Order: sequence, then structure tokens, then C-alpha cells
Amino acid sequence: MQREAIWSLVLLVLLVLGAFVGSILRTKLPAPHRGNETMDFLRVVTALLVTFAALVMSLLLASELNAFTAASHDRNRYAAGLAEMDGCLKNYGSALDNERQLLRSYTAAVIASTWPDEAPPQGEKYPDISDLPLTGEAPALGSMLNNVGLNIDRLQPADPLHQALATRCSQLFSNVMAARWTVIEDAHGSLSAPFLGVLIFWLMLVFLSFGLQAPKNPLAGAIVLVAIVSVASVMFVILDLDLPYGGFFGISSTSMRHTLTDMQRN
Repeated sequence: MQREAIWSLVLLVLLVLGAFVGSILRTKLPAPHRGNETMDFLRVVTALLVTFAALVMSLLLASELNAFTAASHDRNRYAAGLAEMDGCLKNYGSALDNERQLLRSYTAAVIASTWPDEAPPQGEKYPDISDLPLTGEAPALGSMLNNVGLNIDRLQPADPLHQALATRCSQLFSNVMAARWTVIEDAHGSLSAPFLGVLIFWLMLVFLSFGLQAPKNPLAGAIVLVAIVSVASVMFVILDLDLPYGGFFGISSTSMRHTLTDMQRN
């Protein structure tokens, strides 16, 4: 089960437990502790906790959404860079045909390893990706791309046109390598388990206070349950956006597949 599903389920159970414990405590407390003054004071403290928790979760959601959008743009720029480099290799001529084939194999391997649950690319041979990590650096793929760059550096252009093309291809290769590392770093989540644990503890306190205040009737119970599901769903979205590849909101492979198709057509 994915991380976001586990944490969201844990949060759901703990919030239900917190609200239930609060409801039980209300019946066990002596009458003086359930007076209007005490309840009014509890409402003030609860409002403070709710405001604080809502502010933290809204900032988290905005931050994760911005990071996800940036990661999606980085992937699109990476795909565009690969297509542009393939065009430069093509313009240079037959001397770089092997490098174009290697670049196509690399692109197909990236698609297959990054989106293993989707249909693998067709029409290209690429290394076995079963042992490659889903996130982080894959040395085997990095070596393929590095070989393309080394072969570009070995070129000995015979005329000014090919000299200019060799220089351009070398620059495009540098851009692709930089984009590759950006994409690799984008795949790592930024939320830590201790922080999530503290946030869940705050939310438990909020729903514990809800249980202390809510009247004992089905409508009040349904309202608390809807609030719990809503908070758990927000947590699910935050955690899913934190890891941009895979999950419900994962970055699409469309741009990379379009790049591979363009490479094959040309």
C-alpha cells in the first residue's frame, strides 16, 4: 500500500478514536466540569487549535501543489530537451546515427522505469529495468546518456557547419544532463514522518475537543464523521502530491512518450 494511503488511513482511525474518546470523557466528567463556563473556554481553545491546524494544512497543500507543478514543468522541459538533442544529432549526419539510437533506447528505458504500471514503449530495445530504482539515480541509464555525450566530444568536424553543430549538440547535452538531475531530485518527497506524526497529534486534539462539545445525537455524529473524512482526504492529497511520480495525481508520461514518438519518426 502506498505511503499516502497508509498515513491517511492512520489519520482517519486516530481522529475517529479521538472524537470517540472525547465523547466518552464528556459523560464521565463531573457536572461542574461540564458547565457553560468550562464549555465556553473549551470552545475558545478549540478555535485556536482549529485555526492553527487549518493554517498549517493550507500552507502544506499550497507548497506541495507548487512543488508538484514545478516537477511537472521540469519533466516537460526534460522531454523537450531530449527531442531537441535528437534533432541536433540528426542534423549532424550519419556519423551520429548510433548516438541517436542510444538516445532513443535511453528515452524508452526512462519511460519504462519511471512508469512501470503503464504499457512499455514499443519499437525500441532497452536494458532490463526490473532492478532499477523507481526514484533516484539509475547508474545504468546515466551511463547510456553519458556515452552519448562522450561520443559527441570525440567528434572531429571537417567543416564550419559541422563544427557549429557539434558545439550546439554538446551544449544541448549539457542542458539535458542538468534537466535530468533536476527531474531526479523532484522525485524525492519533502515531508518527514516525525512532522506528520506531530500534525496528526494536533488534529487528534482538535477532534478530541469536538467529541467533548458535540451533543449526543446522530446528526452531530454524522457532522463530526464528515469533518474527519474531509481532513483525511486533504492529508491524502498533500501526501500524494509530495511524491509526484505514481499515486493518484502522478505526473503523466505523455510528454516523454511524445518525445520518443518524434525520435522514431525522424
